[in-house]
Formats: sequence, C-alpha cells, structure tokens
Amino acid sequence: MDAEERMEKALSVLQHNLSGIRTGRATPGLVDSIKVDVYGSSTPLKQLASIGTPEPQQIVIRPYDATTIKEIEKAIVVSDIGLNPQNDGRMIRLNVPPLSTEVRKKMVSRIKELTEDAKISIRNIRRDANKAADTAEKDKEISEDDRDKLKESVQELTKKYEAQAGELAKSRETEVTEA
Repeated sequence: MDAEERMEKALSVLQHNLSGIRTGRATPGLVDSIKVDVYGSSTPLKQLASIGTPEPQQIVIRPYDATTIKEIEKAIVVSDIGLNPQNDGRMIRLNVPPLSTEVRKKMVSRIKELTEDAKISIRNIRRDANKAADTAEKDKEISEDDRDKLKESVQELTKKYEAQAGELAKSRETEVTEA
C-alpha cells in the first residue's frame, strides 16, 4: 500500500506541474509557484500575495507587504512564463496574450514530457514494490503465491495510475489547443 501512496503523490505532482502550463486563459496556477527571493529566502509567490483573475486574459497580484513588490516583479521577469509584469506601486498586472500555434505546440510537448516523467516515476515505484515482494518471499515472510498476487495487484495499480496520468494530460492538451 506504500506503493499506492507513492503513485498518488506522483500523480499529484503531475497535476501541480500541469497547472503551471499556460493556456490562452489567465489562471493563478501560472504564477503561484514562482519563487521570490524575499526576507533572505526563496518563497512561493502564493505565500506573499493574493492572486486573482478579474478578466479572462489578466492576472492581478496584490502583495500582502507592499515592500516586496519589486522582488515579486523581478521573479516574474526571471521566470520562464513569458509574461511582462505591469507594476503600479500597489499591485502587479499580467496580461496573458492568446497563444500562437507554435507556442501551443511547445506547451503540448511540455505536457507530454511531464506526463512521461510521471509515468516513469510510477513504473519506478512498481519496480520497488516488486523488489520488496521478492525480498519478502526470499525472507520467507510471504509465500510464492502471495508474492505473485502482490505483484499482480501492483501491476493493476500501475496501469490505473498511468491511465489517470494520461487522462490528466489529455484534458490539459485539449485546454491548450482549444483555448
């Protein structure tokens, strides 16, 4: 069951990574994980400011502490999201332009990359679980039949989580290509 928890974690990491992929619409997920260097440490943007989308093509970032606005602006410029911040002294506005066909293709390939990484992670977890089953059988903790049943259930879990990763990717690809 440790394997299932780890597979679930791999899936949630994929979900988080996919939320940062840009579609034609503005979403807080595009910027909330950007790291900002403030107070001597690297802090996620969502801990420093409220992030909203008042319009479908705009993100508004309101820092909780107005003195951090320059650092937030610098972090957005340095990040690879390709948006130019507009700072009015109290808040930062990001206009999200519509995606070009070329950028959409890049986003789709990035989605496929992230999904493949998640699937590899899931397969590595399967390998670890199978090794644990083999070791348990060698140590006479479980019978050969129990080991085979365990490996079978691990394989079913692997298929289930790989399919879920594929579904997440497919829905995100649809959002990117249709937006």
